[in-house]
Amino acid sequence: MDNSIYIAISRQSALKGQMNLVANNIANMNTSGYRAQHALFEEYVQEQDSIAELNDPISMVQNYGQYDDMRAGPVKTTGNTLDIALQGPGFLGVVTAGGIEYTRGGNLSMNTNGELVTATGFPVADAGGAPIIIPEGEREIVFGKDGTISSENGVIGELMISEFDNYQNLTPQGNGLYKTEDAPLPADNTSVMQGAVEGSNVNPILEMTRMIEISRNYQSTHKFMQGEHDLQLDSIKKLARVS
Repeated sequence: MDNSIYIAISRQSALKGQMNLVANNIANMNTSGYRAQHALFEEYVQEQDSIAELNDPISMVQNYGQYDDMRAGPVKTTGNTLDIALQGPGFLGVVTAGGIEYTRGGNLSMNTNGELVTATGFPVADAGGAPIIIPEGEREIVFGKDGTISSENGVIGELMISEFDNYQNLTPQGNGLYKTEDAPLPADNTSVMQGAVEGSNVNPILEMTRMIEISRNYQSTHKFMQGEHDLQLDSIKKLARVS
């Protein structure tokens, strides 16, 4: 295969990965606490021949990962007692089958077992990592700025709120959850605001612009590949006539 085709394929592959992230951002622009995701690229040089004099390396595009935009989303007041917004860099602990994971989504509710759960049904973790259970009959639920939960009858529990040294080590798991092997740190710079939720930090206009740009670049690369293919066919036909 011609080197130019290899290069074009690598670009199309990178653009496809970027398009997937942009589409996911747009799909989650109304998801509470969602963090926009962006692709990371680097140059990949492929050596073609072991003989230095004949070596003509190919410079291609390699999509080697992604990073999350950790800027806070806009906070919207809802007035709902169980809605909370985290102000600061911290994340809310959640109990899952795979252990403790983390979220910024604060639109909480209670399930039939009295557990405090996220919008997708995962139990919210207390400071010890266990589900938080609101006793039956409790009415005046109050979230303190430090994460304590209380009612007219006293303290019920405390939210697990964690901060981290490197937030790029938080790996998206879907459903607004993140997982990491890093040890959580005390939430010294995070406070809880009751009756509000943090929205997605996705800028829909910017993401739509990116989607259009990626689509145009993909089509342009496709046209280039088609032109190279037609050129090769034309060369083969000319060579056939000569022979």
